[in-house]
Amino acid sequence: MFPQRLDSTLAYDIAKAMLDGFNRHYRLFRTESARAKHRFETADWHGQQRAQRDRIEFYDLRVRECSNRLEREFKADAQPMDIWQQVKLHYIGLLVNHHQPELAETFFNSVTTKILHRSYFQNEFIFVRPAVSTEYIENGEPQARPTYRSYYPTSGNVREVLVQLIRDFDLRVPFEQLEAEAALVQSAMLSRLADAKLRANFQIQVLTGLFFRNKGCYIVGKLINGFNEFAFALPVLHNGSGKLVIDAALFGEDDLLMLFSFARAYFMVDMEIPSAYVQYLRSMMPRKPRNEIYNALGLAKQGKTLFYRDFLHHLRHSTDKFRIAPGIKGMVMLVFDLPSFPYVFKLIKDFYPPQKDTTREKIKSKYLLVKQHDRVGRMADTLEYSGVGFPRDRFEDDLIAEIERFAPSQLDIGDRDGDGNIEVVIKHVYIERRMIPLNIYLQEAFDAGGAEPDPQGAAAFAREQIERVVIEYGNAIKDLVAANIFPGDMLWKNFGVTRHGKVVFYDYDEIEYITDCNFRRVPAPRTEEEEMSGEVWYSVGPRDVFPETFGPFLLGNPVVRDAFMKHHADLLDVAFWQGHQARILAGHVFDVFPYERDKRFHPEQDK
Repeated sequence: MFPQRLDSTLAYDIAKAMLDGFNRHYRLFRTESARAKHRFETADWHGQQRAQRDRIEFYDLRVRECSNRLEREFKADAQPMDIWQQVKLHYIGLLVNHHQPELAETFFNSVTTKILHRSYFQNEFIFVRPAVSTEYIENGEPQARPTYRSYYPTSGNVREVLVQLIRDFDLRVPFEQLEAEAALVQSAMLSRLADAKLRANFQIQVLTGLFFRNKGCYIVGKLINGFNEFAFALPVLHNGSGKLVIDAALFGEDDLLMLFSFARAYFMVDMEIPSAYVQYLRSMMPRKPRNEIYNALGLAKQGKTLFYRDFLHHLRHSTDKFRIAPGIKGMVMLVFDLPSFPYVFKLIKDFYPPQKDTTREKIKSKYLLVKQHDRVGRMADTLEYSGVGFPRDRFEDDLIAEIERFAPSQLDIGDRDGDGNIEVVIKHVYIERRMIPLNIYLQEAFDAGGAEPDPQGAAAFAREQIERVVIEYGNAIKDLVAANIFPGDMLWKNFGVTRHGKVVFYDYDEIEYITDCNFRRVPAPRTEEEEMSGEVWYSVGPRDVFPETFGPFLLGNPVVRDAFMKHHADLLDVAFWQGHQARILAGHVFDVFPYERDKRFHPEQDK
């Protein structure tokens, strides 16, 4: 019995060291998130952007620290598997009263999978399934802040209650006219209720953590009346005189989905019990997967865990096969999908055509840049995985042949999984939300008659559809410019259309910072031979960009050209790009709002 007791003590000590590593991670994560309030109050926009970027690195640093400690103190990689089974059991016991058990389980997986061989990635050794419930977790300390607060106004004091609700967040910057803005919010809320009588349960609930991102602060909650619930968010901004204003009142699931979009930077919010925030937000946005809500809250590793569990569940309950994704094939990325699953899988190819002067490491650095940058609603977030196993019988043979041809280093076939099936292991893959490629979207509109002069029929509708999406395309580029991003390759095929009709960029291998580019006019030809030449007669540096040359590649269709030139002709003018570049270099941080201009209370305050 003595050796068994020693084994049990060793397993407990390893489990305790792993939980210590997680607790340190979440303490630092939460501290950085809480500091966002001070940065907002002091209008430290560059500091806010740095913190949003740096916080993403916290998790991997803590996992590395913890795995190094386990190797150093416990020779973890040399321990037998019965010890590792005990480690998991002890770890579960340590999570009984923990406030972030689901995050701690994911941290356990991250550390353990660095040590164990992938053949042990089973529920006996890691958390393939969650073991600790996250329902009804409460902080029992007397002074603990609840997840949300409830206010109970009457028909005669809604404005006064709204003023108190906002003051309870203790923002240390005065509002310009809080009572007047509370009246605007009251009017917007009551208009949502229409003529409905205020019921006995009429209340306003708000999450107690403020949501910070870039230059904005958001109060998020629900309006409840009888059997009806209305999700809402109140954006709070600095105005030109250094005071605060409530910029809009956003209502309903669609507005909240845009605010929490997968194409936007992660929020910074101070949460003691993140699962309670996720549960509350999911009640407001039932169509949004839980993994995307965790991502939006900055808990991307938990988002990855939930996504993978959902993916395995989908595989078990579907029979279709992975295929080469439809559309124009990329030169550096190989893309495949599962038709029944709303995501695409992207591999970096092993070799590229001569015009693509890049490497695998450069491409990975571009994807990391996007992960860390403000995506302003125009760049899709990606989930990055290593060593992902798939059943071989779920792959079309053409897809396997495509990977063997273009990315053989990323493919491993032959081992059997826990169920005895032949396994395909993809060594490195990015996963993104599936969108309709913009070139396909436009082609479908053309096919519907968009290029024909038929003002009374389907063609007129198609032309309107084309104009709307071309406007969105130009707006997407301008939002990226405001975020200091030059897309590099602006062809239609590199953009997608979301279910909300937003145009989003998703091909990152050529992106650059606007401030690193050299925007130039095309020099005038010096001779008749140069003027008639089909070749470039002037020197072009590696980061030279000539905006006036975009037109021939983008505007071959007259319907598209008319819409583009009507709304976005400035994108072909070098002065547009140079002007934004100069402002960014001067330290200006542009406003890019996650809601339409017509929702704003004070649109005249645009800076």
